[in-house]
Amino acid sequence: MKKVIFFAVMILICDIASAQFRRRRQVEPLPEGYKPASTNTFISQYPAVNALTRQAMFRVSAPYAQIVQVDVGGKKYDMVKDEKGVWACTSDPLVVGFHYYSILIDSVAVMDRGSEAYFGSNWESSGIEIPEGPEGDYYRFNKNIPHGHIRAIDYWSEMNGMERPVNVYVPAEYEKQPGKKYPVLYLVHGWGEDENGWSIQGHMANIMDGLIADGKAVPMIVVMPSGDVKTNSDVRKASGDITEIYINDLIPFIDKTFRTYTDKEYRAMAGLSRGGFQTCLTVFNNMDKFAWMGTFSGFFIRGNDSIENAFNGVFKDAAAFNKGMNLLFISTGTEERTPKEAAEALKKQGINNIVYYESQGTAHEWLTWRRSLYEFAPRIFK
Repeated sequence: MKKVIFFAVMILICDIASAQFRRRRQVEPLPEGYKPASTNTFISQYPAVNALTRQAMFRVSAPYAQIVQVDVGGKKYDMVKDEKGVWACTSDPLVVGFHYYSILIDSVAVMDRGSEAYFGSNWESSGIEIPEGPEGDYYRFNKNIPHGHIRAIDYWSEMNGMERPVNVYVPAEYEKQPGKKYPVLYLVHGWGEDENGWSIQGHMANIMDGLIADGKAVPMIVVMPSGDVKTNSDVRKASGDITEIYINDLIPFIDKTFRTYTDKEYRAMAGLSRGGFQTCLTVFNNMDKFAWMGTFSGFFIRGNDSIENAFNGVFKDAAAFNKGMNLLFISTGTEERTPKEAAEALKKQGINNIVYYESQGTAHEWLTWRRSLYEFAPRIFK
């Protein structure tokens, strides 16, 4: 009898606790047209986005704060506090794609607890995705196709004097084709981000899986390294040049660890922003190592250099450049600084293997670079 009473009491306690939990979890429904952002933590209603108006609604609990703002899309929005100490605001229409944002509580920038963490601008940032329509399906997960794997590994760098992180994508067929070798694309992030940028913010694997499944791109390995020279508690001063690290440490490690073709015809490099400039420095100084390259928002001519003098004069002999480089892909967003004049000058110089691509309506942001990869990857190793 005591056992029956005990179990009855326990069931009652569980029912009461469950009811209390449900009451605590009850939230006001979002306004019509709004949904939790895809970049939220799984329990967070806010920020919420309206796909039609491209506006975002933010909520922050900070009952003792005096001034709270949201900094997103290049603008600071003042938030208004209710009687419960919850601050709220709605943004202007934002450009579709991914945006870093921060909450400023009494002028101190902090992360929004409603957002997943994204490493950008050299700190863990909040992020929000303003959704595209079906035109963005190429970077979304497709359950109907085979998917490759991303492996997070470390390699030792003699140049840096320590281990360095790198993410490596292998295509879906890699494990099923143990005797097959693959070409390699080295894909570099921009300033303030890290080796995870392309796989997380850029949705690189979804893009490559779709292109390979559709037969638009050849199966390839994609190597996403850190573009920074690292330090740790023992190595306090950064040492080595990043382009030398790529050439002397990273490429030999990849060729030793994975089934790769090692001839230059099967090696490409591309990067966004600073990573695009690193690509130029790496490839143009090692023309015997690469036959394909792409620079996404990252083609810069330094100072007063002319096309002929840029990058140690790599373009002076157009015939030699054309023979050694199968593709020079230069891309940009229409709303950012454009390298179009430089691309036209290269063509006039006699460089005839250039593809110039503009992402319509986008600026210095991840949607520009997702689109650039989608345009670049089908053109290499063919």
